[in-house]
Formats: sequence, structure tokens, C-alpha cells
Amino acid sequence: MTSPDDHAPDVQPRPNEPRPVLVLVGEDGNAFAILGRARRALQAAGRGDEWAAFVAEATSGDYNHLLATAMRWFDVE
Repeated sequence: MTSPDDHAPDVQPRPNEPRPVLVLVGEDGNAFAILGRARRALQAAGRGDEWAAFVAEATSGDYNHLLATAMRWFDVE
């Protein structure tokens, strides 16, 4: 049996680079809305190649896991 992480790209946030800004305060808190904003933030930062790894990690748990992952990958405002 395989886990969802078995198919996730082996990419992690870039520790030596500033994290992209992700605005969540005052925005729709729906998980899909958060994922959409995260994708746009990565693309705007020129880091679209990290999207597959982020979404695989962020969606591998519940809503709280999604938020915790977003806070690890982004500067959340």
C-alpha cells in the first residue's frame, strides 16, 4: 500500500530564500481558496516549481494540517 507522500516530489521550501507572502487575514478561509492563493503566491515569487510538493504536503491531512503547512512554507499575514 502506498501513501500520498510516495508520489510527492522531493522538494521542500527553500530555507535560504525569503518565504513568499500569503495573505489569509480577511480572506475566504475555505481550503480550496487557501490553496489557490498559495499557488498564486508561489508563482508570483518565481517558485512555481514548488507547487506540487506544497499541495501534496498540505493536502495530506486535515484543515489544521493545511494551515500549519502554509505557515511553514509562507510568511502568512
